[in-house]
Order: sequence, then structure tokens, then C-alpha cells
Amino acid sequence: MPSTTATVGSAVGLHARPATIIAEAVADTGNTVTLGLEGAEPVDAGSALMIMTLGAEKGTRVVVTADDPGTLDAIVALVEKDLDAD
Repeated sequence: MPSTTATVGSAVGLHARPATIIAEAVADTGNTVTLGLEGAEPVDAGSALMIMTLGAEKGTRVVVTADDPGTLDAIVALVEKDLDAD
């Protein structure tokens, strides 16, 4: 599966709101996506709770893996966006 590293852009990291937005986007694609800290076991990005367990703060680098390149690009864009901004 293709993967890339993204830098968390949300001001307070991947807490409830950003994690929920990402998990819902993953669910909408129907594809398998994981997020993980570099060198650590990845988690299912379709679960907001699992995303929050990463403890990823703003500026943290996370590895995004997806079974579809278009999905990979879309989720990387969400990870890197400040999802707390209105």
C-alpha cells in the first residue's frame, strides 16, 4: 500500500474534532487507511478514537498509508490542514 509522511496541522493536534473529520472522510472512501507515528504501530484511521490514541500534536509527523493513491492524497491533506480553523 502507498504511504507518505504528513505533518499535523491542527492547532491542538489530532484531538476529537480533527480525528472525527479524518475518520469520517476515511469511512466515506470505503478504503483502508492507517495513521502511525514514525517507527510505531499504525492505527485504523477510520476510527476517531484510534486516531486520538496517537497523541499527535501540531507539528508531529505521522505516516499515512492507504490502499488507494487518491485516498492517500485526500487524507494527507486533512492531516496537514488546521481542522480547528473555521
